Amino acid sequence: MRKRLLPLLLLFLTPLHLWAWGVDGHRAVGKIAEQHLSRKARREVQKLLGTETLTLVSTWPDEIRYYPEYKDTAPWHYVNTPSGLTHDQYIQQLKAQTEPNAYNVLQTKLLELKDTSKSQAERLAALKFVVHIVGDAHQPLHAGHAEDKGGNDIKLKYRGKDTNLHSLWDSGLLDYQGLTYTEMATQYNQHLPHQQVREWQKAMPEQWFWESYQASEQIYKDVPTDGDVDYKYYPAHSELMKQRIEQAGVRLAELLNKTLG
Repeated sequence: MRKRLLPLLLLFLTPLHLWAWGVDGHRAVGKIAEQHLSRKARREVQKLLGTETLTLVSTWPDEIRYYPEYKDTAPWHYVNTPSGLTHDQYIQQLKAQTEPNAYNVLQTKLLELKDTSKSQAERLAALKFVVHIVGDAHQPLHAGHAEDKGGNDIKLKYRGKDTNLHSLWDSGLLDYQGLTYTEMATQYNQHLPHQQVREWQKAMPEQWFWESYQASEQIYKDVPTDGDVDYKYYPAHSELMKQRIEQAGVRLAELLNKTLG
């Protein structure tokens, strides 16, 4: 019993900066995706999930990473690269990395999800990782610099509390809105033009990571020199934050439509 309680204690004691987009951000991505699934993909997703939903399983890979059997999955949540890369250099580095990361694990899990010879449990686990990694791929600091661990080493103060750049983008900005994940998904999704959705869904995963990398480059430049994030930061960056969650939701749906439809 004590062995089973230890990972749960670690889970609740772990800083929030390890939860990409925070719980509400990931669940908003899942909620938006549910609104854009095709009929066939929706049926297949429901067969795999049973009584669960895309929304609720979106945080599962964060919740299980502290159990011994999943301890090797930590690098599956991000791709770190050096700063100052051009588009071609970035894509080359992204595809050349052989150590497990968000990009190459996403490809593996998509193949497992599509493979009907796999067991129900294997395909279900693959689906949960796909849902989560797509969310991670759209959080800019999950495609940040290797030298500062995606902004984790950049210490800041936000709203009078100590934090870091990665944590600010994981949850700090989202929490400032004061919205539940359901409210967030509804508000974000209802204003999306159909043409915009179709345009975003054309992009391949490589482009998602490149977009995050580009966004992170600007985010690094916007770090206040004194480390104190003031009231101007949220309005200056909120649209980017919202767009990345919107893009993650509609692109996740399209990925599942293609894989399961």
